[in-house]
Amino acid sequence: MQLRGFAVSVLITIKIPGDTGAFRRAITERADEFAKIGEGARSVGAIHHRLGLGDGYVLVVDEWESSEQFERFFGSPSLQAFIHEVGGHTAAAPRVIVAEAIGSADQF
Repeated sequence: MQLRGFAVSVLITIKIPGDTGAFRRAITERADEFAKIGEGARSVGAIHHRLGLGDGYVLVVDEWESSEQFERFFGSPSLQAFIHEVGGHTAAAPRVIVAEAIGSADQF
């Protein structure tokens, strides 16, 4: 979808509580699986993806073509199992924020 010549997308942040030491190890030890998940995400609408670690949580910062595409991808039982395996605490729902991406003069 386009609006006034600009592509419309959504920015999504996800804060997942968990064992950040286990997650940091998994980034290296399971790099091939992370890469495969990234390829799958791009094939269904992901535009950008970054990860960050905080005190007891993993922060995901994504841009997707639509929130519906993200929800289908993120809700996958196999992805949820992977998140748990790499240290995410999946007993409680992660904090997910979805916002329309907009352009501005200070964007970089």
